[in-house]
Amino acid sequence: MSGIRIARFAGLVNAFLVDEDDGLTLIDTTMDPGAAKAILATAEQTGRPIVRIALTHAHQDHIGGLDALVAKLPGVEVLIGTRDAKLLAKDTTPEPGEPEDAKLRGGYSGAKTAPTRTLEPGDRVGSLEVFAAPGHTPGQIAFLDTRDRTLFAGDAFSTVGGVATTAKPNPRFPLPAFATWHRPTALATARALRALDPARLAVGHGKTVESPGAAMDAAIAKGA
Repeated sequence: MSGIRIARFAGLVNAFLVDEDDGLTLIDTTMDPGAAKAILATAEQTGRPIVRIALTHAHQDHIGGLDALVAKLPGVEVLIGTRDAKLLAKDTTPEPGEPEDAKLRGGYSGAKTAPTRTLEPGDRVGSLEVFAAPGHTPGQIAFLDTRDRTLFAGDAFSTVGGVATTAKPNPRFPLPAFATWHRPTALATARALRALDPARLAVGHGKTVESPGAAMDAAIAKGA
């Protein structure tokens, strides 16, 4: 598996370290500055430096450790999707063409750190290919590791209490769905990510799932 899972906040919030030729890519930073210490300690165990931070989306529980990490990692690259870069800067202005019935939900605390580069679908971050994954937030992105087809899906899915989309609350863990911006878009994203046929599903909340296709199909059917 290409990622090392780091669990915080009762084991429910994940960040991932992905090994690349030039060092480690950190996907998401969990929910508070205190996560930085644990993330850096895990990176040190690999003997490799964190050279970039790639954010799936701008919710507090994914960007909360960003500023603290950047302070400890001079020169680190910071990446986020172009749309959610606005939310990272606490600009909540809707963009033209976004659904009128959509409402920002969840915590958008913003960060002092500005991205060094913004990402669009089709971009590459080392071995990771960028895919659009809107719905949970307006500009969420997902990363597919082209080496082993691990899909880092952010909050397009969760796996606490079973694999679920964030288009409809999972009674066993409803919080991600409660923070979803536009549920029809989130469901469309879940279908698009399923079509990538990932070998494993790594998410912001819950365990990584091997051979997740059937579970993703069932989650999409429940989310419809």
